[in-house]
Amino acid sequence: MTALETLALRVHEDLKRITPLTRPWVPPRQLPNGEPALDVLIVGGGQCGLATGFALLRARVTNILVVDKAPRGLEGPWMTYARMPTLRSPKEYTGPDLDVPSLTYQSWHEAKYGEAHWQALFRITREDWAEYLLWVRDTVGVPVRNETEVVGIAPAGDLLAVTLRDADGKETVRHTRKLVLATGQESMGRWSMPAFLEKLPAALRAHNADPIDFEALRGKRVAVLGAGASAFDNAATALEAGAAEVHLFCRRPKPQLVQPYLWLTFQGFLRHFSELGDVWRWRMMSYILGLREGFPQPTWDRCARHANFTLHGGAPWLDAREVDGQIEIDTPQGPFRADFAICGTGIEIDPSHRPELSRCAANIASWGDRYTPPEAERDARLARFPYLGPDYQLMEKVPGETPWLRHIHLFSIASTMSFGASGSSINAMTTAVPKLANGITRALFREDIETHWASLKAYDTVQAEMRLPVPA
Repeated sequence: MTALETLALRVHEDLKRITPLTRPWVPPRQLPNGEPALDVLIVGGGQCGLATGFALLRARVTNILVVDKAPRGLEGPWMTYARMPTLRSPKEYTGPDLDVPSLTYQSWHEAKYGEAHWQALFRITREDWAEYLLWVRDTVGVPVRNETEVVGIAPAGDLLAVTLRDADGKETVRHTRKLVLATGQESMGRWSMPAFLEKLPAALRAHNADPIDFEALRGKRVAVLGAGASAFDNAATALEAGAAEVHLFCRRPKPQLVQPYLWLTFQGFLRHFSELGDVWRWRMMSYILGLREGFPQPTWDRCARHANFTLHGGAPWLDAREVDGQIEIDTPQGPFRADFAICGTGIEIDPSHRPELSRCAANIASWGDRYTPPEAERDARLARFPYLGPDYQLMEKVPGETPWLRHIHLFSIASTMSFGASGSSINAMTTAVPKLANGITRALFREDIETHWASLKAYDTVQAEMRLPVPA
């Protein structure tokens, strides 16, 4: 038996010790044709979707399913568009384990590589993190169906009818009581790119989330827009692939060096930020998101070690065009020519870009619908973030038009304005995931209260007999 197999047995023993010996308690639902409905369907099999599934299983909500459009092992960014050698989080942060020591990354790493290797480790490689997530998934038994995409969500009485499409294009409909959108960065919109770049031929530009043939950039002049960690990662990848020159353009005079997400990693913020009123939630998150995300020292060093890397401060891109097979970019410092451009420009919050939300996108409440901050704090970009209920559920802009939105829970980076670091941060998962799972179980229990009341009144299991001693 391998060390990882032994560790998996230890996980099972630990879960037996800390999981109450209770039965699955959610009354089953059936459609008129006899087809069973799911209690919870989770969209997204990355770290947040897996952790949510694990939390529900621990709460004995077992009639669940996780779907992910990617093949097994390619869920989330780690083996696709994440282009950093290691995670940016400190190795000690815990997440999908949900406070089960034997399920932590450290336990997995020590079982695979040894304790000395863990002690010498600086940061977790993204390949190891992806492998660890699969081990967690298999060890705790989260049911995942890969190569399955959600293409439609519609109301069906007190259920949701969710249209699923498999890799062969075949569509089926599954009904569920609750739906969790753990669909990553673009869950409430799309990757953002300036319109003047988007209209240019794809051979000249890409977003950093796109598949990019970096080998094809060997000997080329590459321009990167953005100064966040992902922009630097893509610049470094181009340099390492042999690009002749890589120029990174930062809108500000200097890149952001402070990482505000390191400040908020304490239990007071992680547990209770979402309980604050709108004034403080907006004030704190607009400040944090206004700073943008900084990059760690190794990310800078990875670029700076190349003599053919140039950073341009105070140089936003104003326009661009194709000239003689190249891209010419207008900046305040004058025009710049490149063979290829990469946009590290993040996401655009706009649910109308999500086909699966076409029936409700126009009525999803945003922060701009619910709160008007003081003039000095206003930010149109942040106002587009969805305004979520206390259990991560989508809210209606116009009450009564789409009441079924309350059955859809959003657990992604788009939850940030309402919940702070939650559906996007490893370090927030041990507080955020239980909050989400508790909200779902609360709703399931309340919706079935009449059934539970009838069950209580019918309960007649005797636990003792009043027997007299038998005479000797």
